Amino acid sequence: MGIDINHKHDRKVHRTEPVSQNVYIRLLVKLYRFLARRTNGKFNQVILKRLFMSRQNRPAISLARIARQMKNKSREGKTVVVVGTVTDDKRIFEVPKLKVCALRFTEGARTRIMKAGGSCITFEQLAVEAPLGQNTVVLQGSRTSRETNRHFGAPGLPNSHAKPFVREKSRNHEMARGRRKTCGYKK
Repeated sequence: MGIDINHKHDRKVHRTEPVSQNVYIRLLVKLYRFLARRTNGKFNQVILKRLFMSRQNRPAISLARIARQMKNKSREGKTVVVVGTVTDDKRIFEVPKLKVCALRFTEGARTRIMKAGGSCITFEQLAVEAPLGQNTVVLQGSRTSRETNRHFGAPGLPNSHAKPFVREKSRNHEMARGRRKTCGYKK
């Protein structure tokens, strides 16, 4: 008698294709799947992996963050690559001359980059210019900046900074077990 193996949990949890049915992303996946296979370098594999990601894992990045990251002397004249959206940032007044490749640009970001003498290119153009990712800097936005992330954790516990879903601090709002001696325990 052999062992009856339960196959109900046999599932590899990493994406091999995007869930999105967006035609543009699907075409880019075809292109970068080819490049990742035929060139030996990490750049195309990283881009391909990020194209598979959900929108939450492809957060937008602002012009201010890009400008700050590109201040470094070693990054001068390099192309910024963002698998996501580039957004405008009103908090900075001067945008440096940048060459940016991204999936999307907001209208404000595109005009400000162009006005500064820079250029906005697509991933197809990048594949022609830098098939191996030569002279590029891959950047991504902060994934934990979403408002939902503030609620992660247990609000009310000592040393927890999780934001509660309630409006006020009163006896009726997240003030029961663990917060009062009369309800279980008080910590």
